[in-house]
Amino acid sequence: MTETGDAERARLAEQIRNLSIAFETGALPTLLTPLLSVELTIQQLKVLTMLVTTDEGMTGSGLAEAFGVSMASMSGMLDRLVAQGMVERTSDPHDARVRRIHATEHGRSAMRRLVAARPEFENDVLLRIPLDDLRALARGMAAVGEELSRLHRTDR
Repeated sequence: MTETGDAERARLAEQIRNLSIAFETGALPTLLTPLLSVELTIQQLKVLTMLVTTDEGMTGSGLAEAFGVSMASMSGMLDRLVAQGMVERTSDPHDARVRRIHATEHGRSAMRRLVAARPEFENDVLLRIPLDDLRALARGMAAVGEELSRLHRTDR
């Protein structure tokens, strides 16, 4: 008896989720060093994460509202992130009264170091995988990337 397409899809999706959890658990020791090397509070890290995910930046009041803190608290947090070179304030091109906050390349780089430390995708692992499996992995990851991009475009 063979599985239906939907049943196989569900089984494979569950298998991939379980593998992902195993990868993430295995990667925790690798992630610890970059996490400890970044001198950011958890709240600053959350703000930087939000800013890294947007090209147009955000306003201080928008960030304060998103995090449920006062504008004064957010302003102080942003001052510290600016001082560390993680974010910058710029004038809004449509309204000079508004200041937009953007992650700097230094801030983006810090986030990449934190979230991109994926030992399962290092050459010492990938180059040992049989070529057909590596091709299938590349196709699958490309498909996931395309779907994430599609979902991200429709969420806006």
